[in-house]
Amino acid sequence: MPGSDRQRPRPVLGVTHTQYTADGDSRADARARDYLAATPLAGNQHIMGWGALDPEPSPGVFDWHTLDGRVSLLRRTTDDPVITLCGAPDWMKGGRAGHTDWNELETAPREEHFDDFAALAATVARRYPQVRNYLVWNELKGFYDSARNDWDIEAYTKLYNRVYAAIKKVNPEIRIGGPYVVLDTWTDGDSPLTGPWGTVDSRAVAAIDYWMANKAGADFVAVDGSSRTRDGHFPGGDVAATAMFADATRWLRERTGLPVWWAEFYPDVDPALPASSPRRAAVALLALARTVTAGAEKILLWQPQEEDDLRSAALWADPRQSDGRLYPLAGPFAWLARAAEAGRPITADWADDVVRLGDGRSSVSMNAADGTVTYG
Repeated sequence: MPGSDRQRPRPVLGVTHTQYTADGDSRADARARDYLAATPLAGNQHIMGWGALDPEPSPGVFDWHTLDGRVSLLRRTTDDPVITLCGAPDWMKGGRAGHTDWNELETAPREEHFDDFAALAATVARRYPQVRNYLVWNELKGFYDSARNDWDIEAYTKLYNRVYAAIKKVNPEIRIGGPYVVLDTWTDGDSPLTGPWGTVDSRAVAAIDYWMANKAGADFVAVDGSSRTRDGHFPGGDVAATAMFADATRWLRERTGLPVWWAEFYPDVDPALPASSPRRAAVALLALARTVTAGAEKILLWQPQEEDDLRSAALWADPRQSDGRLYPLAGPFAWLARAAEAGRPITADWADDVVRLGDGRSSVSMNAADGTVTYG
């Protein structure tokens, strides 16, 4: 049962809950929760935004009711809860205390409030002692320096180090990671991380290198990325481009010596295809299997519920607009989660628009044309 204290391998796959997820009272929400609880998946929630209100709207004044609700969802659905420490209350960003301007959600706290944000992070860690994994910030939001045309990784690392120290003081066993930078890729470019799928932006590589050299400590390195390049291409096609995640995982493990987390994971296809598309599901399944095999410690599927604003592969339909049924990806995703958690060697191949996975004991295949799933 989720929430138990028994010792077991940690899940490799997981989901990040966003604005709309399986926390309602409908039958469809209950079905999604049952699916999550029956599958060895991590569950991630942000402290503010993406489904949670401002936890500290004024200095020292806390409002936990929405974050408590989301952590309750994690308790019901996972043994491996994760919290992302993003965003920051308005008063830490130059705004007015007691007021939340959601247009400023992606604004970083000002440096004079880094200690305040670290104190908030420590308060969160004390309030939810069952959470043992924390991501510091999200995609370096608000830390891009337009004048330099580069990440202000120096400022982020200062914030990270203060958060790291504050949380480790609460419990040194808590695991913390960053810098949660986007591995943007381009069709062409100059970078130490490159492959037939394109080239990772050298600014992202430099940000990781700086953070590694100047961090106070880390238990894992976190990144995110898409298999489609920023200039809109799939060098070699959408199937071949999934190798980017595996190649980057191996490169990061060697470069940093740390476990690798994919905080967001976007195996892409034709952008016109909806989240329910069988091809999206099949390509995502192949990418996930390849990345597990490359040694990723954690892969979090952003927004498992279908939403109009994001067309990445989803696990279930939006219950506000449909019956909330589970999509074809849900079953193979659960199969892969169990195989990965058990540490069984996984094979993955693609032929005739069918992805096939095996672990030496069983297998699963998905047809990219019609979504047919077959188990063996």
